[in-house]
Amino acid sequence: MAIDCVNHDYYLLKGDKILALIRRIFKNSTEFRHDSLKYAARFAPFIPFIGGRPDLSEKLKCRITFKDRSCPLYLSSPIILAAGANKTASRISDFANLVFGGITVGTATRNFREGNPHRPRLGFLEEDRSIYNSMGLNNDGIEMISKRVDAQLTYAHKAGMSVGISVAETPGLISDDIKLKDVLESFAIAYKAADYVEINVSCPNTGENRIDLDTRFTELLFSEIMNFRKTQCPRKAVYAKLSPDMSEHQLISTLDILSRYGVNGVVLGNTFPSRKIGELPMFSKYEDLKSLRADGDKGGISGRPLYQNTFWMVQTVKSRYPEMSVIACGGIDQGCKIYDLLRLGADAVQCYSVVAFRWMPAHAMRRELSLALKKDGFAALSEMQSKE
Repeated sequence: MAIDCVNHDYYLLKGDKILALIRRIFKNSTEFRHDSLKYAARFAPFIPFIGGRPDLSEKLKCRITFKDRSCPLYLSSPIILAAGANKTASRISDFANLVFGGITVGTATRNFREGNPHRPRLGFLEEDRSIYNSMGLNNDGIEMISKRVDAQLTYAHKAGMSVGISVAETPGLISDDIKLKDVLESFAIAYKAADYVEINVSCPNTGENRIDLDTRFTELLFSEIMNFRKTQCPRKAVYAKLSPDMSEHQLISTLDILSRYGVNGVVLGNTFPSRKIGELPMFSKYEDLKSLRADGDKGGISGRPLYQNTFWMVQTVKSRYPEMSVIACGGIDQGCKIYDLLRLGADAVQCYSVVAFRWMPAHAMRRELSLALKKDGFAALSEMQSKE
């Protein structure tokens, strides 16, 4: 299908200007601003102009199915809140008040982590509508996170959300055997609790070598993960989260491995390594990221400049592996982008950086997606997907 890559823009409304003011006020407290989404989600039902309650209307409901008959994922819309927004898995259902159709919590490691010690670990690039971060996988550990997900899953389902857990290797492990054991233990714990598990093999903000660039270890890891899954009931979906800076050769090599072992899908992609910022269409320069450069480039870029990479990766994967489930992630800040990606074959999208720049972005993107569907004569998302 011939679909042009258009980085659709949006008009700045009153709420977006309020957010810009908030960013200026908290410019020296960026992690607090980053973490404040949970408060907006919690109190949204009590703020009249936000309209804070789950939207369970039929128009944008989404069902993701898998060729191996893994448990389907049911979403009230194809807009999933990406990992990083709710690292602790606390009060998951609150995020349905912001009308997200699903949520991936974490990323979780085997044990509790403080993350990178340097400060600041986060900043906003206003002209690019982008965020740079080097948080370093700060989280409460997979056991605590999984317990919270397990306790809240029924409530999340009633609010129209599927819940995934993102897991990653613990930074600092040297031996491949220890790394493998570490990830497998985290995966096994997450698998018992979540609707799906996302294996983050591409995190750039710990300073470690990424798994997705080591094809030998990637093959070993996913062969063990999928062998473990064969012993489990029910069968749940497994996704690999890949980096947006992969070359076509690297991407295809990794996809060959994932397809061979029956991995259900891929999340395309992750934060973009900061040292390669020159490859993105940005106003900001590598020299501007002083806080990341001072600590050995333990960080990455997320936000609007990543969209072209996301579009290309989705297009490449679906043209070669049409049966593989794809969740698009990176630079998604407008409902028409979601529409284009779904037409390419993506099952859903993930987003997070947009919440720093658009007021109640899931509300806005749902409206834009609905208008795009209507313009092409579709009464509901399911109708469009059945014809593609």
